Amino acid sequence: MRLAFWRAGKDKAVVERAISKPKAEAPIVAKQAHVEAGDIDLHALGAALARKRGWIVVPTVLALVASVAVVNLVTPRYKSESRILVDGRENVFLRPSSDRAEERQALDAEAVTSQVQLVLSRDLAREIIKKNKLAERPEFDPVLQGISPLKSLAALVGIGRDPFSMTPEERVLDAYYERLQAYAVDKSRVIVVEFQSADPELAVRVANSIADGYLVLQQNARQDQARNASQWLSGEIENLRKKVSDAETKAEDFRSKSSLFVGTNNTTLSNQQMGEVNTQLNNARALKADAESKARLIREMIQSGKPIESSEVLNSESMRTPSQQRVALRAQLAEQSSTLLGNHPRIKELKAQLADLDTQIRDEAAKLARTLENDARAAGGRVQELSASLEQLKKQAASTNGQDVQLRALEREAKAQRDLLETYLAKYREANTRETIDTAPTDGRIISRAIVSNTPAYPKKLPIVLIATIATLLLSSGLVVTGELLRQTAPRAVAVFTPAQTQVPVRQQPEVQPVVEPMVDPVVEDLTPLQPEMTADADVTEFAEIERLADSLRAAGPAAKKVTVLGTASGEAITLSTLTLARHLARDARVVVVDLAASSPTIAAVSVDASAPGLAELMQGEASFAQIITRDKLSRLHLVMAGRSGFDRSLLQSPRVTLAIDALLRAYDHVLLDAGSASDLPAELLTANARAVVVPDVSMASDARTLMCEQLRAAGFSEVTMLSRPVQPTNAVDAPRVVAA
Repeated sequence: MRLAFWRAGKDKAVVERAISKPKAEAPIVAKQAHVEAGDIDLHALGAALARKRGWIVVPTVLALVASVAVVNLVTPRYKSESRILVDGRENVFLRPSSDRAEERQALDAEAVTSQVQLVLSRDLAREIIKKNKLAERPEFDPVLQGISPLKSLAALVGIGRDPFSMTPEERVLDAYYERLQAYAVDKSRVIVVEFQSADPELAVRVANSIADGYLVLQQNARQDQARNASQWLSGEIENLRKKVSDAETKAEDFRSKSSLFVGTNNTTLSNQQMGEVNTQLNNARALKADAESKARLIREMIQSGKPIESSEVLNSESMRTPSQQRVALRAQLAEQSSTLLGNHPRIKELKAQLADLDTQIRDEAAKLARTLENDARAAGGRVQELSASLEQLKKQAASTNGQDVQLRALEREAKAQRDLLETYLAKYREANTRETIDTAPTDGRIISRAIVSNTPAYPKKLPIVLIATIATLLLSSGLVVTGELLRQTAPRAVAVFTPAQTQVPVRQQPEVQPVVEPMVDPVVEDLTPLQPEMTADADVTEFAEIERLADSLRAAGPAAKKVTVLGTASGEAITLSTLTLARHLARDARVVVVDLAASSPTIAAVSVDASAPGLAELMQGEASFAQIITRDKLSRLHLVMAGRSGFDRSLLQSPRVTLAIDALLRAYDHVLLDAGSASDLPAELLTANARAVVVPDVSMASDARTLMCEQLRAAGFSEVTMLSRPVQPTNAVDAPRVVAA
């Protein structure tokens, strides 16, 4: 679907007149601000500074002279400093015995800061004031040199403290702390003590006295700590001695009552006896088993007829002679058998003697076996006796176990009290030694003593003079600039000529009395009218009509977010009407004008960048949104052109143009589409959620206007507003000019 209307040609002369400045001979001129709202006219600020340079130079020179006089009249102060290293170490030989093998941990930042507060303590301050007799010096006690009337007046109004309401000690302490500064050096354990005084030698003495007093204060604190510890330990030791004596007495009394006497190896007598009986029982059992085994072996050899070769038999005195005789007979038998036969009487005699000896040996072995059996039976009886004794001792030990537990508990209590007493005695000896030592260890040492300084530390003449002079210069310049800015931003009314005889009713608009808003812009010298020259009657009528239309669009709010301007008038007239309406809306809203007709060079002429890309370049991907959006030279209005010269208009029929318009609708309060006659543009692009503003030709009949409004509503516009006549530029020089925005 296309919306085709008659389109007029381009006229460059008309465009030039639209952006030209008003002539000086116009009777009433309403000027537009040359600078966008929020900008600052730097030329006007520079002119104001040059015009009021006397208000800047005179105070600056006075401040320079006054600061030089003050820094030369103030009594100078000299500063001296001493440095203390807080290492937290002490003589290893003076440490407690339990800590000598351990290395002390390094001090942390909080510990060093705590030592700084010790340097600033009031106790140390009182010692330094007393030692150096600071209370006798007028520098530290202002009452001694008299109070000036100015200070007394300041004290009365509450600006300062009244010295007469303070005690002498408070006055001296205030002056002392005003001149003292102590701080810790970053990333170190060094404390810097700075002191200022009008007397450089006094500053040196006080700084060194503070460092020495800090070390003495630490020594006294350690000695007091050791003294308090020794006193407390002395009382505790006396109590522990009584407790140890009572505990040991209770243990010994319970031991004697329970007969739990201790033998060798710290064991009770009952346990010792039970161990001895158990040892004897084991020995008796061993003897019994040994005798039984030997007797059983001998009898087995006798019964089997084997030779008796047991050690018990062979080592017996009674068996030694038969054994030797048996050996001799065997030797003789062997000797005789070599020459005699077996039936020889000598051989038979020797064999008979040898048989008698064997019988004798066996009888002796049987006797020995019986002896061993008797020894085994005796050992068995001993085992029985010892077992009975052991059982009796076990019963006795079981009955004394409860008493033994109580005795061990009493002994543990006595031992614990005794160990605690020994520990306290060792600590008491160490504390007593540290108390009586002449030089107690400290946590710091002086690494740099103060020396006399001949250069005043206060006041810093050059910095004070520079700061006072520059501050006065900036302050006076700021006052002048502030006054100029307030003058520039002061609201001013712009006169608009509205004769009574020019009231012309408009058919398509409700009859509303024209309302002209005053321009709020102090820059009126270099303003350019935003609307071309018109005759007196047409000027007021068109301005009132555009003003009423802008008010109705503001009141509609989101319903008038998208406005399509089209019609049958010339392209220049439609573009000028669109710009006039948009500039009215841009007073208090964010407004952008999108040129879809590209039939007039006016949009490019009023843009700050006439060669900027447009929608055609955006569709081709050659430009971004930030590049196609430019600004109006004469207002806060933003502009989007159709494209550079010679672009392909078919690109404006792309669906992506609709997406671009939707993106602008999300960013701006009002989007005005300059559609011209809308001959080749998609209807959906123009009508979707849009209101139409029709710019008709002057010669268009009333019936044709009504028919055209009905056709546009049928095409999809939510509301259609038809202007009574387009904005037509003329060459009249005596017509009044109006401000369109």
